[in-house]
Amino acid sequence: MKELFTTGEAAEICRVSQQTIIRCFDSGRLEGFRVPGSRFRRIPRDGLVKFMKDNAIPLDGLDSGKKKVLIVDDDAEIVELLLEVFNKDGRFDVKTATSGYEAGIQTQRFRPDAILLDYMLPDVNGNVVCHTIRKNPEFENIKIIIVSGVIKQDEIDQLLKSGAQDFVKKPFDITDLIKRICTTLEITQKVS
Repeated sequence: MKELFTTGEAAEICRVSQQTIIRCFDSGRLEGFRVPGSRFRRIPRDGLVKFMKDNAIPLDGLDSGKKKVLIVDDDAEIVELLLEVFNKDGRFDVKTATSGYEAGIQTQRFRPDAILLDYMLPDVNGNVVCHTIRKNPEFENIKIIIVSGVIKQDEIDQLLKSGAQDFVKKPFDITDLIKRICTTLEITQKVS
């Protein structure tokens, strides 16, 4: 179990920007110390847990070791398939949403590491969701993977410019999709 964290690691665990962690550290709201002879800050586990409790930040990012994935798709069969695969895999904590509105609420509450986003949702398209997430500095570390069956190359290029990290065309190969998510989240591939 890790006992000492950098400001970047603490930011990822708390699902906030690194700047937020640095400001809290510098103001004394987050206990830690500076590495002697450098400007680097280090935060002991106890200080981070206290900070998270004081600020009502869920502790699940600290201990589970699982990457959080939000599946946003209005196709119930695809959602069911993905849930089954991710849960069986064991490296992921998964939540779902069926609309852009629901995705916004879940992103705020769940603070996912990655969003698997259907391009054509009932209330909004993927471009709008990407742009909205990228406007919020709290979500700067969230990776977005767009999934769609009907899309042109210029739309894919626009999505990547809007902040998506990857694009997967439907129908997709589930093994390939998991590999791409692992690559995007920098998770070690499972050996079969």
